[in-house]
Amino acid sequence: MTRANYAADPAATRGREFQSHPGALPGSGRAEVRGPRSEFQRDRDRIIHSMGFRRLKSKTQVFIAPDGDHYRTRLTHSLEVAQIGRVLARAMGLDEDLTEALCLAHDLGHPPFGHAGEEALSEAMQRHGGFCHNAQSLRTLMRLESPYPDHDGLNLTWDLLEGLAKHNGPIVAPNWALAKLDADFPLDLGAWPSLEAQIAAVADDIAYDNHDIDDGLRAGFLELDDLLQLDFLADQWRTVEKRFPNAPRERQLRELVRDQIGLMVNDVLEHTRANVAGIETVDDVRAANKQLAGFSPGFAAQERSLKAFMYDKLYYHPEQVAAAGNARDVVARLFAAYSQDARLMPAEWQDRLPSHDPQRARAIADFIAGMSDRFAIRACAEIYGEVPQGLSNV
Repeated sequence: MTRANYAADPAATRGREFQSHPGALPGSGRAEVRGPRSEFQRDRDRIIHSMGFRRLKSKTQVFIAPDGDHYRTRLTHSLEVAQIGRVLARAMGLDEDLTEALCLAHDLGHPPFGHAGEEALSEAMQRHGGFCHNAQSLRTLMRLESPYPDHDGLNLTWDLLEGLAKHNGPIVAPNWALAKLDADFPLDLGAWPSLEAQIAAVADDIAYDNHDIDDGLRAGFLELDDLLQLDFLADQWRTVEKRFPNAPRERQLRELVRDQIGLMVNDVLEHTRANVAGIETVDDVRAANKQLAGFSPGFAAQERSLKAFMYDKLYYHPEQVAAAGNARDVVARLFAAYSQDARLMPAEWQDRLPSHDPQRARAIADFIAGMSDRFAIRACAEIYGEVPQGLSNV
């Protein structure tokens, strides 16, 4: 599809924080670009090759440290978000590579055990500026993940970092981590981001709204009869039964999830196309001072009711609440142990650990936030001499 005028242009990026030089072939005496890639393709590839991205394979999406390998993790969720994001971006004539990069990176700052781990780190860091997984994503990409010899971070484009920082909208009061990064490399936090960033945000909603249903049904935490209390899902279910009357129930349920994703994608496209009428450039997108990409008002109401249902039936399920409490305890115990004795941390972290708070506490939070679920469980067992129990409920 032809690139829309309002799409982000990799040839017109606002640049990178550090001057970047293409790699030189040994003995050639000249610089060579590492492959025929756009600036946004380079961003995407740097994210995919990062250690933080690899660690997402063992970080919680819904279920904590599941025994089964059929449940989604942060990695598989991010890949699914990227797939939906690319479909939306292509249909809208947006830059698919920037959209994909934003989708792949959006959860890099999540600590082990998902939101339970984030709550524990937020509490532990209360006197030191707090903890926010979105800001931690930026901190990971801009400072912690540092494979290059001449600068910290992955040195991604301004457009990627700006979109990641505010994919859910402008930020009026950034926390300490985002505020410091913004001071070093201003990201125009008070304005709306590109359509690519807005599309990445709604792709995230579409993915977890529907795939969490899939996992919840598989685990037995959700029941079809409960889902059918939502009129719009009941309508879709009747359509699925009519189309596939003899199919096994499990296949019918998966068809329901696919149909719902399709309905959401089509609604977003129709509503967003109406909103961008008269929008000519990416600067116009930011100057609109409102969200342009998203659900129509009617569908947004349905989506909110679905989220409320999921919190009631899945996310706050008694077994989930119990596992989350145990997970918070693991993170809290790790933070306390490292704060009291830094020798428990790996040598490379000990060597660069600041001597005073809040910098010291923030570095400890960086270390814990990068852990996978399994690594955190193992570290806690090694320190306290017992394997934490009650963490996996599926």
